[in-house]
Amino acid sequence: MPPLAQTHSHAMDSTRTFVKDVKRLVVKVGTAVVTRSDERLALGRLGSLCEQIKELNSQGYEVILVSSGAICIGRQRLRYRKLVNSSFADLQKPQVELDGKVCAAVGQNSLMALYDTLFSQLDVTSAQLLVTDNDFNNKDFRKQLNETVKSLLSLKVIPIFNENDSVSTRKAPYEDSYGIFWDNDSLAALLALELKADLLVLLSDVEGLYSGPPSDPQSKLIHTYIKEKHQGGITFGDKSRVGRGGMTAKVNAAVNASNAGIPVVITSGYAAQNILKVLQGERVGTLFHKEAHLWLPLKEVGAQDMAVAARESARRLQALSSGERRKILLDIADALEANEKLIKNENDADVAEAEEAGYERPLLARLALKPGKISSLARSIHLLANMKDPIGNVLKRTEIADGLILEKTSSPLGVLLIVFESRPDALVQIAALAIRSGNGLLLKGGKEAKRSNAILHKVITDAIPDKVGGKLIGLVTSRDEIPDLLKLDDVIDLVIPRGSNKLVSQIKESTKIPVLGHSDGICHVYVDKSANTEMARQLVLDAKVDYPAACNAMETLLVHEDLVQTGGLDQFIADLQTKGVTLYTGPRAGRLLKIPRATSLHHEYNSMACTVEIVHDVYEAIDHIHKYGSAHTDCIIAEDKAVVEVFQHQVDSAAVFHNASTRFCDGARFGLGAEVGTSTSRIHARGPVGVEGLLTTRWILKGSGQVVNGDKGVVYTHKDLPL
Repeated sequence: MPPLAQTHSHAMDSTRTFVKDVKRLVVKVGTAVVTRSDERLALGRLGSLCEQIKELNSQGYEVILVSSGAICIGRQRLRYRKLVNSSFADLQKPQVELDGKVCAAVGQNSLMALYDTLFSQLDVTSAQLLVTDNDFNNKDFRKQLNETVKSLLSLKVIPIFNENDSVSTRKAPYEDSYGIFWDNDSLAALLALELKADLLVLLSDVEGLYSGPPSDPQSKLIHTYIKEKHQGGITFGDKSRVGRGGMTAKVNAAVNASNAGIPVVITSGYAAQNILKVLQGERVGTLFHKEAHLWLPLKEVGAQDMAVAARESARRLQALSSGERRKILLDIADALEANEKLIKNENDADVAEAEEAGYERPLLARLALKPGKISSLARSIHLLANMKDPIGNVLKRTEIADGLILEKTSSPLGVLLIVFESRPDALVQIAALAIRSGNGLLLKGGKEAKRSNAILHKVITDAIPDKVGGKLIGLVTSRDEIPDLLKLDDVIDLVIPRGSNKLVSQIKESTKIPVLGHSDGICHVYVDKSANTEMARQLVLDAKVDYPAACNAMETLLVHEDLVQTGGLDQFIADLQTKGVTLYTGPRAGRLLKIPRATSLHHEYNSMACTVEIVHDVYEAIDHIHKYGSAHTDCIIAEDKAVVEVFQHQVDSAAVFHNASTRFCDGARFGLGAEVGTSTSRIHARGPVGVEGLLTTRWILKGSGQVVNGDKGVVYTHKDLPL
């Protein structure tokens, strides 16, 4: 296959780049955020809001706050006061709804007292500004408003606006008002325009604008509102339990402000740090922007489309013959070798950028495609292609009754989502495994490998024939798309994270989709007193220094206490230090050795470093592994068969080795052809996950007209048949 032309680009996602120019912002907080469901103040949410505004203030942002909630707070206080002052006879009479203007007068005082208290605790000064819509008809008022706000902001004071409902001349229903503004959402939009803000943030009690009522499971969060796409196609849910307008009012205000050139984000006031996240460019809530119509070909619009396309392509792949699927793999291997120079150039650019950005050496080691790596990957793909076809194999055949044959067969899982960090070679291995197992695939690699991943993806998908389609393998280019994909439990069948403990934990907490993987690779090597010392020295060194950034590298060396007296421990330490390994000790070893203590015994170094600890015997070694290990790969070096048997039967890890380096825990070395990752889960697949770990089963029943009919005419035999 001829090399590819270098035509791919690295365009930025425009939808969040507006934040770099923000200096002044208006934040509107709704009644449903300010108060709880019982109409009492939501102190936790208000405290978090004030802390965010304090942080923005200290960073040099000019923050203007528009706060609802006065009427609701006042109503709650007056109801209580009325109840306290009422006689039993009064309580028997029909209760008249309290006047909203009176509630506003009482509640405004309480609301501002709370803001003043919270901001004072943060060493921030706030100011109250009450306005009505008629005020804005006065040109002099508007001029004075600008001057006052400008002076307050220059003094780092937070102006807090609210409509002066207690003296407003407008009457309910507010929907019929013809005024300049008709609720605090439209007031916030008006102030953003009047005060020349760079951003308007409308805080709500939901994540943002949905395609339908947020309570409807079919509703999807709209990350970017595009008038041409969304206007008229949104079904709004019930209005907020409090306040006037709910989401409809927010959308109207957002559309008006964005059309005038002010970006608007509607997001949750319940989620901590959301205002800060917006200003950090994170994709939270719904963005309204004047140029949104130019962003129609956004990835975010098609997260589900990408997954559905992968599933449809996977079904076409499964319909091919075994030979046709094998040829796709061979074509991919040829394409990789034909484009080796181009792939290497892109990878070199990634490595250079990562070095300039100051990434640590272990990550750089995983990022670099070393000489010969592409050829090695191609050989692995050839090995996969030449394996027995894993799809449709009969695993068990049973005669249920005369002429009724049941077969249990191997079947693809469906669509896989793989989130991996640093290693672009993982993309190749995973793609090959997905094709061999008949699965669709979505890939999200780390930003540090964006060029490498892009060119590898292009090389691979260009080698997939049109009758299957390159959409079989989708490349997710933005981290912001992951939350959307993790919600697609109706399309994606398995998530496999390959990366840090933090990454794996975040994914497990964020999805209903089954997750397969491991968070840490804290591998132990235990050297027993019966070990062959020379063998042990070689194995310990290999387990640590062969590839220290790998998840199967030794992170803790456990040594039997008798080897302290015989000098074996000293030899291991000298060998490791000679190779440049930085050593740390556990509590017991630390008392004997002049080596720094490890800050944690549950630690994955991923570098030329490891922990050394002394144990009393094999049972103490097992206890240590269970307490501080990660159930990945653990090894015993020993000649005493009884000790070995105890270790291999009692250590509860995915891989347990005897007299062999932990570095052998690898899909290719296990003969799996490649691996999609290593799993420390105890359900579905464990250890290096190859083709078999990406399969499930189907039941195929072959009959000749049998009916159940209450089991009256069926004689069950349940006889096992040969395969």
